[in-house]
Amino acid sequence: MPLLHVTAVHPVTPHVVRVRFTGDGLDDFPTWPDQQLKLLIPRPGHPVPDLPADRHDKYGMAWYQAYQAIPAPERPRLRSYTVRAHHPDTRSIDIDFALHADAGPATRWAASARPGDTLGRYGPSAVYRTPLRAADRLLFAGDETAIPAIATHLAALPRGTRATAFIEVRDTAEQQPLDTAAELDLHWVHRGPVPPGHGTGLLDAVRTTPFPNGKAHAWVAGEAATVRALRRHLIDHAGLDKRQIDFTGYWRLALAQDDPPTEEDLAEARERVAD
Repeated sequence: MPLLHVTAVHPVTPHVVRVRFTGDGLDDFPTWPDQQLKLLIPRPGHPVPDLPADRHDKYGMAWYQAYQAIPAPERPRLRSYTVRAHHPDTRSIDIDFALHADAGPATRWAASARPGDTLGRYGPSAVYRTPLRAADRLLFAGDETAIPAIATHLAALPRGTRATAFIEVRDTAEQQPLDTAAELDLHWVHRGPVPPGHGTGLLDAVRTTPFPNGKAHAWVAGEAATVRALRRHLIDHAGLDKRQIDFTGYWRLALAQDDPPTEEDLAEARERVAD
């Protein structure tokens, strides 16, 4: 199990912190937009475990079986994060952490992260690589947790691509620069002091915008219930086919990644497999 060692920490916005990591394997690190890693966040008093990473493991799950075998009080928290940037010259990567008021283990870790701190990582795995489909126009929609993925997708778009993005954040202080060669129509949706996952600002913004004619493709991520509502709107009212939408519930209101899946989570998983 490769380790990630913190080399630098700095705020991007009042509620987003960027952590730079170095570690084995980051000099020869395959990259693509929306590249996700599994981070293992150690519990206080327990180091990151040395889990198997056997190249001959046919399904690549030996590490997870070993992880599950760790006694619960010692087992690291497992969270998924998007690689914001890769720096091969310094064998490092950047990962952005959104700092939520109802601080979970990842927020608590990131808020106090210092150079020398260590996490475990699993990935990236090309199995989870999902390139955007060819389209006359692309639509991106998400909250602040989706900014790293949206940013990497936008940065990879060739000149002349037409894209629209709706991104929900608290206020103007949470907006981030997004570099792209595409023709980007960018909309920042401000929810105010309402906690993430509450309110319908992102959904309302997408609803009130006419969807462009022609072949389109949508990429939607963020709080799971909001993602489901956006997907339903795009299918039922914007006229998109299910296959024209990539969707991911990054997090669940009042639930952690450690909590068991709800019926809605299971329904979403079935739809993703069916698509």
